Amino acid sequence: MIGILGGTFDPIHFGHLRPALDCLQALGLDEVRFIPLSIAVHRPQPRASPEMRLAMLETAIVDQSGLVADARELERSGGSYSYDTLMTLRSEVGAGCPICLLIGTDAFAGFMSWYRPLEILELAHLVVMVRPGEGSVRDQALRSLSIERGCDSTDTLAMAPGGRILFQEVTQLDISSTRVRELIRLGLSPRYLLPDAVLALIERAGLYKCAASTGEVADLEILDSDS
Repeated sequence: MIGILGGTFDPIHFGHLRPALDCLQALGLDEVRFIPLSIAVHRPQPRASPEMRLAMLETAIVDQSGLVADARELERSGGSYSYDTLMTLRSEVGAGCPICLLIGTDAFAGFMSWYRPLEILELAHLVVMVRPGEGSVRDQALRSLSIERGCDSTDTLAMAPGGRILFQEVTQLDISSTRVRELIRLGLSPRYLLPDAVLALIERAGLYKCAASTGEVADLEILDSDS
């Protein structure tokens, strides 16, 4: 059983890394694949280059077994959609391997507006990463889908390749890539918000010093062009 977590990772930070590790351990996943998107469809484009975002990602997870960088979106043209990504991944791992799509609550709130959402749910399970105290689902259609497809057991996920929805509590870390970039732009240190090795890479490359904030709201999204 594998998990996938997509996003810009511009840059990657502990708000991405700790929830991914929480899911890896709590769900007994064989691995969590981080998939940086190439071209955002419904949000501003990433500030750092694809090569630099991948380098930061690889640097962040180099010493953690079970966390893997997957560059498939950076190696193909066009916008990044979860359905397309899952189709390529499913062709590699086979029809029977359970895939868990890890998404944050903000991304889940807009799931029904994604490209081919119900087909996504057939290709993979949805694991909605919730922080302590987060509210319930408000959208009626999404609430009905959650009731119909919901489960509360990792064993249930392992028994099918996809089709179920699980809400998984993760560590609460109020960190965003926007905040990291803004601190750097202002000449302030973002230390303790991201791994020191990633910060060192950013400083060597001179990243984000002139970048304006993009108004990013949520980083925990799978290929956040869908949101």
